[in-house]
Amino acid sequence: MSVEEHGPTPGTDVLIRKVDGHLAAVRASLRGPELELAERLAGSLRQLVVSTAQASAADRGQVRVAVHYFVLRRESRGRLLSVRSLAVAQRVVNKVALQLGRPDLMVEARRGLAPALPGGDNPTG
Repeated sequence: MSVEEHGPTPGTDVLIRKVDGHLAAVRASLRGPELELAERLAGSLRQLVVSTAQASAADRGQVRVAVHYFVLRRESRGRLLSVRSLAVAQRVVNKVALQLGRPDLMVEARRGLAPALPGGDNPTG
């Protein structure tokens, strides 16, 4: 896989806006380690989006899946984003970062949050 750093393109702008918009929404409902994890996931996703702007369609597709997992994983009882949703999004982001040769963009959980869930969902193949 060849990944080059370039400025944002129209497709990357849309994904980055989705990440930023979702992060702005969850800031109203998350605090402490949950908010910190959401912010670190958003930062990693932004970097993945930009770094794959000129990559293959398959690589860009993996990043799109990770963005959608972060943005669309809303669960349970009035909370915009649950800890479980964050853990699943974290696992997806980390898997994509590894597959794209960017282990530097993996996001680890801090104290107060459970580690990413083992097994289960496999949205990126």
